[in-house]
Amino acid sequence: MTQKIIEVVGTSKESFAKAAENAVAEAAKTVRGMKWARVAELEMELDGKKIAKYRATTKIHFDIEK
Repeated sequence: MTQKIIEVVGTSKESFAKAAENAVAEAAKTVRGMKWARVAELEMELDGKKIAKYRATTKIHFDIEK
């Protein structure tokens, strides 16, 4: 089995988990054969002292079609 890895950044106003979920959902629209996802980086966009948005850089592994 050979796989390819792409990075997708998901965002959410709710949580890191929702941001990662959004990244996977967006990738699923155009990528077939997704097998694994790993959150590589977590970030927060700030608005003064408040968290405005959560960001999750997600590495998605999928099979290469032959």
